[in-house]
Amino acid sequence: MHPQPHPPHHRRRHPVRVWLQPFLIGLVIVSAFVSCYVGLMRDPQPHRIPLAVTGPQLANKVQQALGDSIDVRRADSTAEARDALRHRDIVAVLGTGPHGKDLKLDVASANGLSTTTAVTKLVTAYAHGADQHLSVSDIVPLDRYDARGLAGFYVSFGVTLSGFALAQNVVGLSGLLHLRHRFTLMAVFAAASGLVAAAIAGPVLGAVPAPYLPLAFVLALLAAAAAFTTKMLATYVGPLGIPLATLLLLTVGNSTSGATVGTDLMPSGARTVSALLPPGAAVRAIADLSYFQSSHVLAPLATLILWAAGSAVLLAFRTTKQRPAAPTPHRATTDATPIAHWADTDERHSAPGNGTTRHPAFTVPPKEPDTVLKASSDCV
Repeated sequence: MHPQPHPPHHRRRHPVRVWLQPFLIGLVIVSAFVSCYVGLMRDPQPHRIPLAVTGPQLANKVQQALGDSIDVRRADSTAEARDALRHRDIVAVLGTGPHGKDLKLDVASANGLSTTTAVTKLVTAYAHGADQHLSVSDIVPLDRYDARGLAGFYVSFGVTLSGFALAQNVVGLSGLLHLRHRFTLMAVFAAASGLVAAAIAGPVLGAVPAPYLPLAFVLALLAAAAAFTTKMLATYVGPLGIPLATLLLLTVGNSTSGATVGTDLMPSGARTVSALLPPGAAVRAIADLSYFQSSHVLAPLATLILWAAGSAVLLAFRTTKQRPAAPTPHRATTDATPIAHWADTDERHSAPGNGTTRHPAFTVPPKEPDTVLKASSDCV
């Protein structure tokens, strides 16, 4: 017997888009990340920061001197203005001292250090120009273990990242788990993620002074919004859905959340985006629960619920619509069932008459002819 010659080896050339697409996606993500985070912190400018001023004459002078940087709101009394500050209706209160000569500024550092620093600098410049002494007091200070006011941002970032990572894994399980099982997995994980993150940030580390159960509820909604949104985009857009979710949630959403740079210091477009995306809504909800008596928590909660529920509804609609029809009794007995696409695959129903459930990812290949056995019998 002579050995059979090996067939010549041909190198397979992959099309350019196979390696060019991930290359371009990576460049887009790094460009967007650096542009959002570094760009917003590069030169923040105050824009109509709400400032309560007691006294009509002082209010007119401050408005004329500071222009559009400050949104002057006249207050009838210092007590009324401070109450508005504690409920986050304004960011600072400016009034005159006991003798009517010096100025007194009350701030709430819980609004964020960038916003508090900006309004303090503006009022200090006005006082210097008016040749008046300015004293500053913080009536809503940050927690002891959250000196820079970033704990809420990091908690939100971690929960968003966990929901995003879970959805990536669920995308790979689309051909193995039924739709209701995938929904259950993401919902249970969102609840567990909220409970764990709230316990670590609150009772364990003491960095977020919000009540435990409301904080856990907000974080669970954020995890659900991140997970269902990522899975929905992967289902509708395909392979580009994951990079799109990265840009939407982890890059734009977190950079415009208002923690590192206050929303009053952002461009108008960034302020609008901050109010509409889940990370920004979660950061505002955590701050309201922690420092401002939950005064404006309903709007962020509504945003989170809309993202989580809306993405889940769209995902269920698309998956149900593209679910393959039940096979006929004749075809149900065959084994050469094609494998469905990962984004549209769902668990097949039982075929009529056979009482079994067949999943396209586990189809048995057709049996080969028993040529080896036949050859052996001939030799014998």
